[in-house]
Amino acid sequence: MSAGAVAAAPAGPWCAADRARTAARHGAPLLPALATVLLLCAPADAARDTPLGALTPADAASAVLVAVCGLRLLRHRPRPLGRTAALVLGAPVAALALATVTSADPAASLPGLVRHLQVFVLVPAALLLTLRDARDFRVLAGALVLLALVQGAIGVHQYLTATGASYMGREVRAVGTFGPLDVMGMATAVGYGLTAALALGLAPGPRAPRWQRPAALASAAVLTVPLAVSFSRGAWIATAAAGAAVLLTAGARVAVPALAVLTATAVVLVGGAGTGSDLLGERVASIGAVSDAPDRSVTDRYALWAAAAGIWRDHPLTGAGLKQFPAERDGHASLGLSSGGDTAGAGVAFRREPLLSPHNLYLLALSEQGLIGATVLVGGWAVLLVCGVRRLRAARRARRATDCGLAATGLLVRQAVDFLSADIGGPSTVLTAVALGLVGWWALAPGRWPVPGGGTAAR
Repeated sequence: MSAGAVAAAPAGPWCAADRARTAARHGAPLLPALATVLLLCAPADAARDTPLGALTPADAASAVLVAVCGLRLLRHRPRPLGRTAALVLGAPVAALALATVTSADPAASLPGLVRHLQVFVLVPAALLLTLRDARDFRVLAGALVLLALVQGAIGVHQYLTATGASYMGREVRAVGTFGPLDVMGMATAVGYGLTAALALGLAPGPRAPRWQRPAALASAAVLTVPLAVSFSRGAWIATAAAGAAVLLTAGARVAVPALAVLTATAVVLVGGAGTGSDLLGERVASIGAVSDAPDRSVTDRYALWAAAAGIWRDHPLTGAGLKQFPAERDGHASLGLSSGGDTAGAGVAFRREPLLSPHNLYLLALSEQGLIGATVLVGGWAVLLVCGVRRLRAARRARRATDCGLAATGLLVRQAVDFLSADIGGPSTVLTAVALGLVGWWALAPGRWPVPGGGTAAR
């Protein structure tokens, strides 16, 4: 054996160790983002009250994500964001600061400022700067699917064993670990996971393992069960809109057979779980009855929407100030508005929760931030949608990371529709920030395009 061969013999293990260390260094920046998502599996009672409100482990992880990203920027001084990204992320800062300064109670608005910055600016910006390639995007999207499967399994168990939140006098509403005080939390997590799974299944990357497509599509079908037993009409509509957007942008050749398989599987699963019950049927029928014979929750929501519009008319440009809707609500609400909503079940005793928001983010923004804040919010999302769709079209032509583009488009559509009947608040809110970060990376990541292998190449 030659000396060169002898010298080269130990290289195998050392090379393997070097590759392992390189992979660890490559994945380390993504750990806070993964923790932000997966820590939402923790029970809702893990939250701790702070001067800024209830702080969950996921919120703490998102703060670590922002801090780590900031330290990396100071240390490595990478290329700054592009002009479009700087505008989309910077405009909300100015609008939120203006709404806080002009608030009737600026001190009371400060917690709202911090929360809005976390959800709409800091975490999305941190993810935009942290995600390096399509591989990172897929890993984080996979974490959304995993969270949805865990929460969905808990929710289905709650439904089958009647240990969920109270609904129509029966404790059958699936809420996962979020509890009845964040009754939309599980539905939100499941909706994000279903959308991401559908996108990853319809257009897996060229180097994706063979099992990814069937596993992802099966996950999307399975997640229809916990989504159904969440009894959340808004989540149903938003997730259906997101699924339709993903299927339409994926193309008929891919979408039609996938839709047929998903529909058949979902029908079998939903029927097998017994979710074709009278409660579910009544809930589905109530979607079309919100104008003819609305139930108590719909009546209250109409009254809250009218109150938000009234507050905006009194403060048209800058709004009443962040966190000021509850203080202004009674002066603009009709006498038909309830004093609060009933919550019980899932280990929580009966209590009456005050109605502190209009359950519509656009009207909340109008009432608290005025026309300036609402325009910045909607305008920024419009930019994300246009840039994201343009990049998706180019990616489809180049056959590069189409799954990432489909997921980003679906997540943005889902969030935009969901905010017609929901707003930020509760432990699941941090998921909105993560979703916007994924969308922002796809639409605004400067100078580089995702490539099939998961890396990037110059535009």
